[in-house]
Amino acid sequence: MSRILRKFLLGSAAAISLAATPFALSHFDDKEMQQSYRQSWFAMVAMNFGPMVASVKGEIPWNQEMMQGWANDLETLNTLNVIRGFGDGSDQGTTRAKPEIWENKADFESKLNDLKTATAALQETTTGGDRKAISESVGAVGKACKACHDEYKSEDYLY
Repeated sequence: MSRILRKFLLGSAAAISLAATPFALSHFDDKEMQQSYRQSWFAMVAMNFGPMVASVKGEIPWNQEMMQGWANDLETLNTLNVIRGFGDGSDQGTTRAKPEIWENKADFESKLNDLKTATAALQETTTGGDRKAISESVGAVGKACKACHDEYKSEDYLY
């Protein structure tokens, strides 16, 4: 590889890395660590679950390999302890979390566990490749999401 090409590739890689940094850090605020942690977790859930819903609705083409990948990533997110992002005092600041989370912590945690159970089932169902069963499982995850959003997520976007 020529020296000029090598410099060009290294420069391009550096420029792309610098350009992507704001996107990677968009949910990170060192003054509101817990809020940033949970918002990042939910953003990753949305980035994986959203395309699954769009596939089920026929808004994007069905791709079984991608469905499996999204379901696997959702299951991986289940290994993270998102509840630690809801510690005392994290109801203040930049958040869409309603105060009811901290008033009804046991119910909130139960709903979060329902979501984790539904996404685990989705991951298992997706391995079978049965579109109807996958669609039903996507619906179950959607219901688990909605159960929590209805009670604990503000419609006001504060950031």
